Amino acid sequence: MTELEKPLRPLTGMQQAMIALAMTAMGAGMTINFVVVAPLARKAGLTEIEVAGILTLSTVIYTIMIPIWGRIADRVGRKRVMVFSLFAMGLTNMAFLFALSAALAGVVTGLTTFLLLVFTRLWFGLLSPGLQPAAMAAMTDATTPLTRAGGLGMLGAAMSVGSILGPAGAAVLAPFGALVPLWGTIILNLIVGVILGMVLPRSRDRVRESHRPSPLSFTDARVRPHLMFLLIYFIAIGMIQQTVGWFIEDRYGFVDTAARTAGEAAVLYTGIIFSCLAFSMIVVQFGYISPRRPDPRRILPIGLTLVTIGYICADAFHPFWAMCLSFLVVGVGAALAVPAANALGSLSVSREEQGSAAALLAAAPPAGFIFGPLIGATLYSVMPSLPLVASALIVGILAVYAFMVTARKPLSP
Repeated sequence: MTELEKPLRPLTGMQQAMIALAMTAMGAGMTINFVVVAPLARKAGLTEIEVAGILTLSTVIYTIMIPIWGRIADRVGRKRVMVFSLFAMGLTNMAFLFALSAALAGVVTGLTTFLLLVFTRLWFGLLSPGLQPAAMAAMTDATTPLTRAGGLGMLGAAMSVGSILGPAGAAVLAPFGALVPLWGTIILNLIVGVILGMVLPRSRDRVRESHRPSPLSFTDARVRPHLMFLLIYFIAIGMIQQTVGWFIEDRYGFVDTAARTAGEAAVLYTGIIFSCLAFSMIVVQFGYISPRRPDPRRILPIGLTLVTIGYICADAFHPFWAMCLSFLVVGVGAALAVPAANALGSLSVSREEQGSAAALLAAAPPAGFIFGPLIGATLYSVMPSLPLVASALIVGILAVYAFMVTARKPLSP
């Protein structure tokens, strides 16, 4: 093995798996807010737009802080930043949970509720973004040019799994209390932080000179179309994730023996919908995508079409079982579309740059969730079905583009 082929800082398979587990915990901790916080904050007296504004503002801060924490990780060490970020995520979510509990109990009301939730959520955006850049940097240091794209892809897949397992887990924990799912992700983040601190090698203060290529720019003409494609897609997804809990609560008005209060029922049945989404995504990812490795140009338009059909059916058919089936279809489509779009973006650059491209494309989901939730909440305040219709239209346009343009492009380089 030549010097260029040697990892800068090798990690064992178990150590890499623990970093992937940390990304899963982060994904769960971030997305469970759309299941738990969205319906409960509205019960605390906030409007849909106020709830979306709280989550969107923290996402803006989170996105801005990602490169800053990346530079901090370069100075103080990857491990230290990863462990700190997991503890910060758990503790800031705990502070937010206590603030939400106070609002639901009537201890704080009106504008005070809004300002308190904004204040506690901002600390999440400021302190917790270091895990993603530090994990990607650590994986880049632990891989060679030939294995780098696969290593970074594993981190992206782990975060995606967490983002669907978190909301799905809410369906299991909601019967024990509407806020119990939040406690579950808090405990998970703290436990994984302890594990990561034990299994990873000691941080070094500075990164030695390496042969890694320079990071790609957001304006790189090869990656920019794929980044914009994913940004638009995740804006549409963010519109649905923000509003689906409200949609279920307002359409069905579930209160039954499976949940003690209306708030618990809203969390429970929203979790069931996300469980359907998670189940079909996992089945397709590990039953078809991973073993078969299909051509991303072929499956991208198919996946986008299925997502569009699922959203249309969720709005058109009223029974709850029909909505569950609709989100099973959405899950199949998402499992095809997202890996395909990421693969095409990574393959648009040279082999040595594929790791940098994967890291750049990873910015699309948080950037999409800056705009999507607020747009979705605004549309929902006009008409509850508008977010589903608008998202179906956006993803449908992307599907047409994929059929007409992407599917006909050769893979490169």
